[in-house]
Amino acid sequence: MAPPLLNLDGIKLTFGGTPLLDGASIAVEAGDRVALVGRNGSGKSTLLKIAAGLVDAQDGVVFRQPTATIRYLPQLPDMEGFATVRDYVEAGLGPADDPHRAAYLLEHLGLSGEESPTNLSGGEARRAALARVMAPQPDILLLDEPTNHLDLSTIEWLEEELVRGSSALIVISHDRRFLERVSKSTIWLDRGQTRRMDRGFAHFEEWRDRVLEEEEREQHKLGRQIVREEHWLRYGVTARRKRNMRRLGELQSMRQKFRAHRGAEGTATLAASDSTESGKLIVEAKEISKGFGEKLVVDRFSTRIQRGDRIGFVGPNGAGKTTLLKMLTGVLEPDSGSVRLGVNLEIATLDQKRESVDPNETLANFLTDGRGENLIVNGEQKHVVSYMKDFLFKPEQARTPVRELSGGERARLILARMLSRPANLLVLDEPTNDLDMETLDLLQELVAGFPGTVLLVSHDRDFLDRTVTSVIAPEGNGRWVEYAGGYTDMLAQRGSRKLDEKPVKKEAAPAAARAEQPKQAARKLSFKQKFALESLPGKMEALSTAISTLEDKLADPAFYDRDPKGFAQTIAMLDKERASLAAMEEEWLELEMLREELES
Repeated sequence: MAPPLLNLDGIKLTFGGTPLLDGASIAVEAGDRVALVGRNGSGKSTLLKIAAGLVDAQDGVVFRQPTATIRYLPQLPDMEGFATVRDYVEAGLGPADDPHRAAYLLEHLGLSGEESPTNLSGGEARRAALARVMAPQPDILLLDEPTNHLDLSTIEWLEEELVRGSSALIVISHDRRFLERVSKSTIWLDRGQTRRMDRGFAHFEEWRDRVLEEEEREQHKLGRQIVREEHWLRYGVTARRKRNMRRLGELQSMRQKFRAHRGAEGTATLAASDSTESGKLIVEAKEISKGFGEKLVVDRFSTRIQRGDRIGFVGPNGAGKTTLLKMLTGVLEPDSGSVRLGVNLEIATLDQKRESVDPNETLANFLTDGRGENLIVNGEQKHVVSYMKDFLFKPEQARTPVRELSGGERARLILARMLSRPANLLVLDEPTNDLDMETLDLLQELVAGFPGTVLLVSHDRDFLDRTVTSVIAPEGNGRWVEYAGGYTDMLAQRGSRKLDEKPVKKEAAPAAARAEQPKQAARKLSFKQKFALESLPGKMEALSTAISTLEDKLADPAFYDRDPKGFAQTIAMLDKERASLAAMEEEWLELEMLREELES
């Protein structure tokens, strides 16, 4: 059996008191696609840097196959010293690598290569860094948050490129749908240690919950065993001295194990501060337009946003999402048209660039705006340390400068400050960047259950599907259209067109030709379509039951050890059944939409 391309075994690393990594392990073979998941601050990025050779472990074994090429994508690429983006990308190529591959990637990532690195936006810098690490087609790609600042079209292209490619992958990402698409196995970094599941991220959360429940049961059993042993020690019948000493030693070991147990980290408490209710009308825009030079970003857009609406804005970078959002909230004046804001609006804004953060400011000072040790949340005075705990910050971090935080911790801090302000209108520009899965879940619940109104710019497809009531998307040439439902609903209504594609306009037939055409008979569903519409729900229900049975079978932790071949066959069958169910659901949805269209 060939050795792995990369093997980290028993990795240990400590900063200060609690170990960051305490026996973490990763093994990567050719063709592996691994999702590396864990809480913010759990050490995922550090473990990836150890794999890349950028950070040294204090203990453990690091093996990299000498002939294997490894490329690492950092969260913040360093482009200093390069005159153009092309120079930066081609500097990552080896002597035997094809320079045309670099040109191909730059083109598909929307870069000419002649851009100056000093003038790049966050999204452009991320695309340039992706081109640099992917161009050599390395044996192993280590990707730290590759989808941050990318638009939806680029994310979907990147998914296809990674799935098609031959490189083994270790990916850190907060984008659920991206991880589900590209991963074949999942490594969970939790409390310094790793657990591996040889299935993609789609199965992670169910597996994680099962592991934590089992751990909680074992800890409870250990606690009860300690109580029994202590009772025996006090009241049991005196036995031989040797046996007594042995049991006393075992009791001390159990106590030590019980005390040393690091419980799973709690979840953040996200809740928006109460505010007075706004008027029913939030925003009314009539025929608003905005251009920059010769580029028309918004062309005669009209909408009416009412209390309780949750509107998502999607589109390629540079399409004008943030510009449109600023016009609708009164921050930016339109060139033409009018915007009317409702009454009693209290707006809380989370900007995409997080420009409100001073890296030298302490966490406590940032949360209180320098006004002492307390802040007002929901009309009640709360000590800043107590409020920080709600967002999983430790008391000793109160005096820590913001610059010491990880990207995820910084995102959580900004959310904490925003949510402490009373608001009935949340304006969120890329709120999901750098957040871990658990915090994302809570933010989703907050947005979905917010009693006021939400305007949300996001490239996270799963988050949009779970939260928004409608989506505003660009149609080209400054035209924007609002679609009912989430991101997936928008795609169904647009058909096969991608977000960066313009609608095809059909030329009208000449009047004389139209006059000669016979009047079209009223359309109706064919017998085959009608039968499918009536029979598909029953088939989908039966298929869902079969899928549940297979999932229950795979939930048995001893199944793989007992029958590896049967386990693999069951997974293949489950994937096939899920694909069939998805196809049936899509067919039924299309037929239902056609029926509604014909009836109206």
